[in-house]
Amino acid sequence: MSPTPLVVIGAGTIGRTHIDRIVRSEGLCLAGIADPTDAGKALAQQLNVPWYADHLRLLEAVKPKGAVVATPNACHIPMALDCLDRGVAALVEKPLADTVAEAQILVDAQARTGVPVLVGHHRRYNPINRRARELLQAGRLGQLVSANVMSTVFKPDAYFDVAWRRQKGGGPVLINLIHEIDMLRFLCGEITSVQAMASNAVRAFDVEDTAAAVLRFANGALGTVVLSDTAASPWCWDFCAGEQDQYPRQNVQSHYLTGTQGSLSLPDLALWSYAGERSWHAEITREERNVHKADPYTQQLLHFAAVIACAEPPLCSALDGLRTLQATLAVSEAANSGQAVNLALKLADKETSA
Repeated sequence: MSPTPLVVIGAGTIGRTHIDRIVRSEGLCLAGIADPTDAGKALAQQLNVPWYADHLRLLEAVKPKGAVVATPNACHIPMALDCLDRGVAALVEKPLADTVAEAQILVDAQARTGVPVLVGHHRRYNPINRRARELLQAGRLGQLVSANVMSTVFKPDAYFDVAWRRQKGGGPVLINLIHEIDMLRFLCGEITSVQAMASNAVRAFDVEDTAAAVLRFANGALGTVVLSDTAASPWCWDFCAGEQDQYPRQNVQSHYLTGTQGSLSLPDLALWSYAGERSWHAEITREERNVHKADPYTQQLLHFAAVIACAEPPLCSALDGLRTLQATLAVSEAANSGQAVNLALKLADKETSA
C-alpha cells in the first residue's frame, strides 16, 4: 500500500512535532509544508519537500490526502474549511476554534461535505488512557463516582515576557485545561454542568494563574480539577506520563477515578478493589497493569491515515472537539460569573437543531 501523503500547515512548535512524526513513520509521507516564515521555508528545503507561504497554493499544487492544521487558533477554522472544500481531510490542532460558534461552522461543513475531520487531542492515543477506558467500559470500577485531577506546574518568569500570556485568554484555563477536559470526556463521558473559581493572587496579571472547577457528568459522577501555572509541584500529566522528553519524569500520579466496585489511578494504571466484602473494614487490593509505551502523536497520525482510508471512525471528531471546547470555555464563564453553567441544555439545543 502506498504511503498516505500529508501536508502540514504551520511549522511552529506543534507543526514540527507532526512533521517529525510523519517523516519517521512508515505508511505516511510528508508531501509539503505551508508556512510564511523563513524558518518554515528552511525546514522544507532541509527535508526536500515542497514549500509554500500560502496554504491554498500548497493544497492546489500537491493535492494531498490529508492536511495537519497547526496554525494559530484563529486560523484553524478557515484553513480547515479550505481543506474540506478541496476534498482534503483535516487534522485540526486543539483548540478547534476560539469560540463554539466558530467550531460549529466546521462541524456543519464536515457533515455537509463528508470529508473527514480529526481534532488533535493527542492524549486519547496514549496506551495508558486507552487501557483505562477499556477498564471503565468493562465495568471494573462499577458505577463511576468521582474523578479528581491535579494539573499544577510552575511556568518560569520568562514565559510571561510575551504580552498576551499576561492578558485574558492567556492563562492556564484556555491553554492547559482543555487537555484535562478532553481526557475526562474520553474516560468519563459528557460533562453536563460546571462550577468554577479562579485566582490571580500570585502574579496579579489580568489573567488567572490558578483555577478550580467542579464538574458533573451525564452518568451522575462528579469531578474536580485543580489547575495552576504558578505552583512548585510534580502533579501534572505532562510530568508523570512521560509523553514528552522535554519534561522531567516524576513518579507520581495526577488523575484518580473512583467507582462503586473499584478505583483507578493514572498514569500508573493501579486498580484498587475488594477481593471479597466491600467495606471500609475489609482489606483492599492493588492490581498493577503495564502497557507498551507508544508515542501518542505518532499513533494519532496513523489513525488519521486510517480515517482518511475510511478504515476507522474519528476517535476525536469535529463535534467532539466542539464539546471539549464548550466545556473548557464554561470553566471561564462559571469563574467569571460565579454561577454554574448548564452544558446539558446547550448539548440538547445542538442535538435538536442537528
